[in-house]
Amino acid sequence: MATVTLREEDRVVEGAERDALLARAGIWYRRFEGSDSLPEDTDNDAILAAYGEPIRALMAEGGYVTADVINVQPETPGLQAMLDRFNKEHWHDEDEVRFIVHGRGLFHIHLPDGPVFSIEVEKGDMIRVPRGTTHWFDLCADRTIRAIRLFQDASGWTPHYTDSRAETGFQPLCFGPRYIPAQGF
Repeated sequence: MATVTLREEDRVVEGAERDALLARAGIWYRRFEGSDSLPEDTDNDAILAAYGEPIRALMAEGGYVTADVINVQPETPGLQAMLDRFNKEHWHDEDEVRFIVHGRGLFHIHLPDGPVFSIEVEKGDMIRVPRGTTHWFDLCADRTIRAIRLFQDASGWTPHYTDSRAETGFQPLCFGPRYIPAQGF
């Protein structure tokens, strides 16, 4: 299960409390246990083919029309500019769906009438952040993630920034078993 942390309390929530928090935000989460079968250097087309069956089922379930793979690592050209598009509070006109096949990242969810909480996702995690949910995303310190993305509109989604600067009050810290302190953010 992804690690869910109430950021202002610096407290990990688990079990029924975690499930209630995710449900309140409308966040859908599943764990895909068969994700360990691919080598880390598998190309994007092979990833889509390997997970074709569950991806087609998710697409049908959520009305998604296209899927792709995003592959981010420290040597990705223009990495910081790319990250700067997502590490500011924003929302989208459609769901943000990710199936993590390698690496880790941190979704920060900012409920209008509730706490800011983080969901640390890693290999095997599938998550849907519903349209209109204010959030931002950070990579963990190793700056590596590969994920299948699903879209309801073939052109993809656009971030709508809130300009709240809410993200400035929170460090992009990952809490999982391979914790590495964030640097350079």
